[in-house]
Amino acid sequence: MKKTLFSKSLSFIACIVLTAAVALFATGCNDGKNTPSADTQAPSGAAVSQTDAKPEVKELGEGQTAFTFKVVEDDGKETVFAIHTDKKTVGEALVDLNLIAGTVESYGLYVKTVNGVTVDYDTDGKYWAFYINGEYAMTGVDSTDITEGAEYTFKVEK
Repeated sequence: MKKTLFSKSLSFIACIVLTAAVALFATGCNDGKNTPSADTQAPSGAAVSQTDAKPEVKELGEGQTAFTFKVVEDDGKETVFAIHTDKKTVGEALVDLNLIAGTVESYGLYVKTVNGVTVDYDTDGKYWAFYINGEYAMTGVDSTDITEGAEYTFKVEK
């Protein structure tokens, strides 16, 4: 009886050690990275997100003042620009580089096109939201003075 209990206990401990070894081996083979391989496919209809992938930064303009301009399209695609300018406002700099366009309304520039992508609230219920350093802007792009090193973003919202 003692031999059977000892045998069962030994088998149980061996199973636990073997399970732990397999788990450690599987983690070690992945080098601690959880990135899908190129041949990995998502289930039908599922979107594959690569949040670690940073968009390429495109340098535009000439001037003494530099800021970052990010465009986030409706599908989540991000485009990032390093803008160099001598203009006073963000709107002036972006219009000068043909990155934004719109109509001048009573409250200022109503931006409808950003980086060649047009959205119109009257047509599709979407608009370009303007952010300063990640915070929803309290001023329009054409009345926002440039701050060296700041990040200005236009993002499609509904």
